[in-house]
Amino acid sequence: MAGEFDVVIGMYHDQALIPLKLVDFDRAVNVTLGLPIVRTSVDHGTAYDIAGAGVASAHSMIEALLLAARMVRDGWRARGEPTAEADSPSA
Repeated sequence: MAGEFDVVIGMYHDQALIPLKLVDFDRAVNVTLGLPIVRTSVDHGTAYDIAGAGVASAHSMIEALLLAARMVRDGWRARGEPTAEADSPSA
């Protein structure tokens, strides 16, 4: 399944995130489309049950930050459409 899809869209939070967590829990990222800003987030919850225990992984947070940075760098607007600058040959 890896590399088979660029994006999976779910009508509801759990429709997409439950299968995503099963496939790649540590690197999965949630992207919210249709906002006036780029918004990415980790695929897991707050994990209060392990907070401060020294066992939490930062992988999903790092992936979410890297994806947001790539989206901004590549000129993606919140609606998922590239900006004119990203389309130009000089970009």
